Amino acid sequence: MYAVVRTGGKQMRVSPGEVVDIELVAGNPGDRLELSEVLLVGGDALKVGSPLVAGAKVIATIEGESKGPKIRGFKHKKRQRYRLNFGHRQHYTSVRIESIEV
Repeated sequence: MYAVVRTGGKQMRVSPGEVVDIELVAGNPGDRLELSEVLLVGGDALKVGSPLVAGAKVIATIEGESKGPKIRGFKHKKRQRYRLNFGHRQHYTSVRIESIEV
């Protein structure tokens, strides 16, 4: 069984037992998290929502937090002597998918 969930403005396919990184959410390691924006549930029978599958949810457990790779950015304006270097590292929460409930 698998599901497509929307979290942090992104969609991802998840299966029970899988560990995925999602956008940072509040919580401590060991806390349970309920992802209620389920767009599709697959397995024996495919259920597609319009836009969400009614009554479906994904239960996950928070495992920890991490940071993504450093992204380097550069801005400039020609002939104005304006230059700006900046960096960014996105924060992620690592979660283990426990179950998919329909």
